[in-house]
This record gives sequence, structure tokens and C-alpha cells, in this order.
Amino acid sequence: MSELRKDPIIGRWVVIATERKFRPSDFSNPQEIQQEAFCPFCPGNEDKTPPEIFAKRTGNSVPNGPGWEIRVVPNKFPALRIEGNLNRKGVGMYDMMNGIGAHEVIIETPSHIKDNKEKVDIKDYSLATMLNIIETYQIRSVDLKKDPRFRYILVFKNYGKEAGASLSHPHSQIIATPVVPKRVKEELMGAKWYYEYKERCVWCDIMNQELDSGKRIVEQNESFLVIAPFASYVPFELAILPFRHSPDFDNITQQEKERLASLIITIFKKLSKGLNNPSYNLMLHTAPCRYPHPGYWQTIEKDYHWHIEIIPRLVKQGGFEWGTGFYINPTPPEEVTDFLKSLVV
Repeated sequence: MSELRKDPIIGRWVVIATERKFRPSDFSNPQEIQQEAFCPFCPGNEDKTPPEIFAKRTGNSVPNGPGWEIRVVPNKFPALRIEGNLNRKGVGMYDMMNGIGAHEVIIETPSHIKDNKEKVDIKDYSLATMLNIIETYQIRSVDLKKDPRFRYILVFKNYGKEAGASLSHPHSQIIATPVVPKRVKEELMGAKWYYEYKERCVWCDIMNQELDSGKRIVEQNESFLVIAPFASYVPFELAILPFRHSPDFDNITQQEKERLASLIITIFKKLSKGLNNPSYNLMLHTAPCRYPHPGYWQTIEKDYHWHIEIIPRLVKQGGFEWGTGFYINPTPPEEVTDFLKSLVV
């Protein structure tokens, strides 16, 4: 029998359709190698990207040249542009503003294709490479928050055609927006309501609940817990939650960064092994920029909890999902947990 499950954070209902149950192997989705005729992100092609904003380099290498471990450049085709003023205005009953923001690309590694012609991705990273990426997320986020026009900083990674990746060279993106996105605002309002009702953080309660039941814990270490959420929207959705309560990813410690790097590599080794290298989206949800505009997030230090969401792109949404806001998930998170825990990597 199918089940309705309510997400405790934003109140959305999800259908767990067990009668439409899929086995993990049904989601095998091998990726075709996208052999670009030319890759602007590979070493030696630095002049084909906008000048770098940040880079970690080796030896005596010079900016905008080879010899880098990780680079950050402005997106050549940005969704939002950093130059200009917001110019908020009304047009009749409608509100609008200029498309002001920041759109940066984090080129995660010089490596693009492995010897066996497969694309390099997180599963292939060394601990040092993954740590570089996490530290760069933190550095760029802290810097972008200095701009008073920005209200939210989103870090995300698209891997594979189905997830919206246009280039196969390993990269993440950061977009700073002049408003708090609706999806994040739903989380914020849900967390605020939960705190007002119980005087506790909803994510802290979720972790305690999952630790008590043990049914949906995929991985954990001293600093982080990985779960298949109770009301997972899609098959193999995962959430990475820090045990230490903090609304802001920027406050992550060096030890936490090291532990997070190791955990992320393990998770993606398992996803790649179990699902045959699926496309996915990774999103880092953190609290909005509150200075100099605190907004109405007065209890955010206590009620919000930064986290990472991983969404493998294994199924597509149709008219029912778009028309109702329901999600039909054919694979219970408990089965996902058992399957991923059984994999040895």
C-alpha cells in the first residue's frame, strides 16, 4: 500500500508508492562520455575563461596560467550579473528589479578524463582535492556576503546531462541572489515555525530521531550524519547534516571540513557503484545573508541548520507532480539505506 509522508520542514506531502516499487538496479543509468572538441576548463586554456577570481596554485605558477589545483572564474554566460544597481520598481501590480547577483564557476580539478576515458568526478577525488573544494566554497561564500546587495549564496553542482551540466569537466557553481529563493524560504519558515512551537531545531530533532531508529542512516562520522530523508522526494535522495548546530556553512571548522571531504567521497563512490554513475544535483543550503539586512529571521541562529542535499536524477516529474506539488517516489528511503549500506567501496 502506498504511503503519504509529510516533510516536517516545509510541510510538503510525498507519496511513497511501494506498489510501484523499483529495485536499485532498475535505476542503472550509464553516462555517455561527452567528448568535447575543446574544453575551456582544462589546463593550458586559462585564457579562454574570464580572469580568475581565486585559485590555489602550486610552485611558481602565475595567475591565469597553468599550475593550479582549483580555480574560480566568473561564469562566461551568467544568470545574474554583478555590475549595476538593483533598481527595484513596480510595473502596475508587478514588482521587478535588475538581474543583479554573482555567478561563479569553481573548476574543481585540472583532471578531466581518466585513462579509461571515463569522466573524472567526486568518486575519483583524493581527500586533498575534495578538501580544496570545500575550502573554496567557504572562501567564496564569505567574500560574496560582503556585498550588501546579496541576500543568498547558493553553492551547487550539476553532474551529467540529466542534471543540467553543459560541460563535463568537473566543476561547481556559486550564485549570489538579491532575494532569498522560495525553496530556501520554505525551509526557513518551516524551521521558524517548528522552533516557535517546540523551541528546538527541526534538523537536530530529525537527527536524534534517525539515530534512535537507525532505519535511514546511510553513513556517519564524528561530525556528520548522512540520511535518506523520511519523506524523500526522489529515489536515492540523501541529506548530509552536521552534528554541530549552526545556521551558516561559513562557520565550518577545519576538522569538520576534513571529515566532510572524506564522507562526500565515500557517498559518491557508493552512488556511482550502486547506480552506475548517475547524473545528480548537489546543493548546499545555508542561512541567508543577514547583514546589513536581518529581515524577519530573528531566531535563525537557533532554528536553522545548514545541510547538503544530493538528488540523483533517476526519474522525471510529470504533470501530476507539477500540477499538485506532490512527489511520487517509487523507492522507500529505508530500502535505499539498506542498499547503500550493503555496498563496499
